[in-house]
Amino acid sequence: MTDIEKIKQIIDKLRPFLISDGGNIEFVKYEDNIVYIKMLGACAGCDLIDLTLKEGVEGAIKEEVPSVKEVVNLN
Repeated sequence: MTDIEKIKQIIDKLRPFLISDGGNIEFVKYEDNIVYIKMLGACAGCDLIDLTLKEGVEGAIKEEVPSVKEVVNLN
């Protein structure tokens, strides 16, 4: 399985939790060891977006794909 496939699989596992809070997440690209995503719905304007992004999404992805340096939200 490629890193991109692993990243998409992790995002798919996280998606139901975001949807339950009125948000969503979309994979955009993986380039130079940086994952680019879009936080959608309620997540896009949430005050906790940085915490969700860094602690939740980035933490989960780095755990499974150690070569990932960072997860960046493109909103």
